Amino acid sequence: MEQHEEEVRLLLNYQEVEENSMEVFGQSTATMMVKSYYDKGGNSKWMGAFLQFVGFLILLPYYYISSLKKATRNDFNSNQSSSSSSTSMLALIYVTSGLLAILKCYFFSLGLLYLPVSTYAIISSSQLAFTAFFSFFLNSMKFSPYILNSLVLLTISSTLLIFKTETESEHLLKESKKNQVIVFICTIVASAGEGLLFSFTQFAFEKLLKRESFSAVMNMIIYQSVVATCIAFVGFITSGEWKGLRNEMDEYEMGNTSYVMNLVLIPIIWQLYSIGSIGLISEVSSLFADALGALAEPIVLIMGVIFFYETMDGIKAISMVLALWGFISYVYYHYANKTNSNAENKYTNQENEY
Repeated sequence: MEQHEEEVRLLLNYQEVEENSMEVFGQSTATMMVKSYYDKGGNSKWMGAFLQFVGFLILLPYYYISSLKKATRNDFNSNQSSSSSSTSMLALIYVTSGLLAILKCYFFSLGLLYLPVSTYAIISSSQLAFTAFFSFFLNSMKFSPYILNSLVLLTISSTLLIFKTETESEHLLKESKKNQVIVFICTIVASAGEGLLFSFTQFAFEKLLKRESFSAVMNMIIYQSVVATCIAFVGFITSGEWKGLRNEMDEYEMGNTSYVMNLVLIPIIWQLYSIGSIGLISEVSSLFADALGALAEPIVLIMGVIFFYETMDGIKAISMVLALWGFISYVYYHYANKTNSNAENKYTNQENEY
């Protein structure tokens, strides 16, 4: 029995490591590729949002095959108990999460279109603070001194960029000062939307779906993506952005082939991020998943300096240090909390043996 429990624990730890890697790699790489799309001539805001979800199509064959067989007894029991969940409740969960997902992605697309990717990355790190805020109300999360320290640092890190002065070598936007404020606010709203989505997803798993099986995670990914993709497609058509696609491809700086390859690879990489983030939310918590996402932001910032030749001025450097400090503060809290929990469980088990 003890050996079986140890094998399960090791398996879960291995899955968490995989999901950690998928989330960090997926978010940082996909963000850079979307920025490359905009930087080299792309202009469609709905396209940036559409690409984040349409990649669910590559999961359909695997999803269909896996649904035909029961991989584990846990999945079987979960599917049996799922009959108690009404169809209307499931539809509400998937539609709500899909709406939140596409709205935050549209605002994030605005940020990537107009802001330098380094500035965008630092602002986006504020989503950890929003996740903690919404988790307090939806998931009854308790605030420790380490979490409060993390939230304060991440908030200061993002708001510090408001006071960043524009230089001749780097313009925050392609347009007027008024639009600078608008897009800055849009990116903050997108970060808040990401925090709300993560917290709602955890709430759905724990309180509504009441299961955290592989099939539940896949259902969330697929149906959320279906709703978001449909909304993005409607927005893409009604906005008239589809009319400029041919011209956009012809004028793309890296050529037609690179344009097509970029649009094909972006959805695939975003799916890695979705699998990693939703998997971590179901197994650990929304705040932990978002903390791992915050780790990708400094990576994006550094890659922006290397690949897009963006300058690293004093304010950006300070913002990055504060963001990293806030992330480390949260990780230490999670580590200390898990260590104390393991120690208590070990002590309890020893008492039971006696």
